[in-house]
Amino acid sequence: MQHVERVVILALDGVYPFELGIPSRILGAADGRYEVLTCTVDGRPVRTDADFTITVEHGPEVLATADTVVIAPVSPAWVSAELPDEIGAALAYVRADARIVSICTGAFVLAAAGLLDGRKATTHWELADAFRRLFPHVSLDPDVLFVEDGRILTSAGAASGVDICLHLVRSDHGSELANTVARRCVVPPFRDGGQAQYIEQPVPSPGSTGTAATRAWALERLDDPLTLTDLASHARMSLRTFARRFHDEVGLSPGRWLIQQRVARARHLLESSDLSVDQIAGRVGFATGASLRQHLHAAIGVSPQAYRRTFQAVR
Repeated sequence: MQHVERVVILALDGVYPFELGIPSRILGAADGRYEVLTCTVDGRPVRTDADFTITVEHGPEVLATADTVVIAPVSPAWVSAELPDEIGAALAYVRADARIVSICTGAFVLAAAGLLDGRKATTHWELADAFRRLFPHVSLDPDVLFVEDGRILTSAGAASGVDICLHLVRSDHGSELANTVARRCVVPPFRDGGQAQYIEQPVPSPGSTGTAATRAWALERLDDPLTLTDLASHARMSLRTFARRFHDEVGLSPGRWLIQQRVARARHLLESSDLSVDQIAGRVGFATGASLRQHLHAAIGVSPQAYRRTFQAVR
């Protein structure tokens, strides 16, 4: 009998309804691998950021049964450097070995509880300065969609809740199921770049072209030794213009984006094929198996062999 992961979402006053529903929608599409419950700090209805309240079935006691706890985000007007007593009491139910996930401003709750001290984290880019002022002991990265630091994961604003929930499925059950869930929910299984691409940028001049077509072209040629010159030439831009526009659109340099895509393709092949590490390296554009090992370890902290053992076993 397969293990069913119990996920409990903590809904607080001022909760955003859209983000509150993301874990149930995404994890609920994972072929029964997750049971998703919702609770409040006292079992009573909570006010949302919209013009309605939400009634839940559970009080904080259910947090003690959770394998994964999700802190749903609230309106910034409700965040504070001080943790309200009732929230602290609710979090006290969380087991020491439980995985804890925050979406958007949920990171403020975790930080106020001291759970992010000395850890890497993220939150919505618009709130980065306020977060740093309130919680200087947290290493904040406002450019990424989500951060995983041990058993605690934090994500950026709104739709990044989809990204982090798909990451949970991918980490727990492999890319095949995560991709299936993404198709069922009609969302991308993996988004390029980070939230830097959503920070306000100058509007491109009329008639200017983007880099999307070149990115699609590059993804079909990851096994080639693509250079910045190759990419800029395909986009019919100067090197400087291409690099600037690419970063504005994706939030990453072209070189870093290529490495990210090659690592993602290598992870898929490690999960889904019996190709050797050297063969996979050649297929995704790394010069040698050693180069693949280096980049995979930098990205996720494990060797190709260890990754394959874990996810082929899952598969």
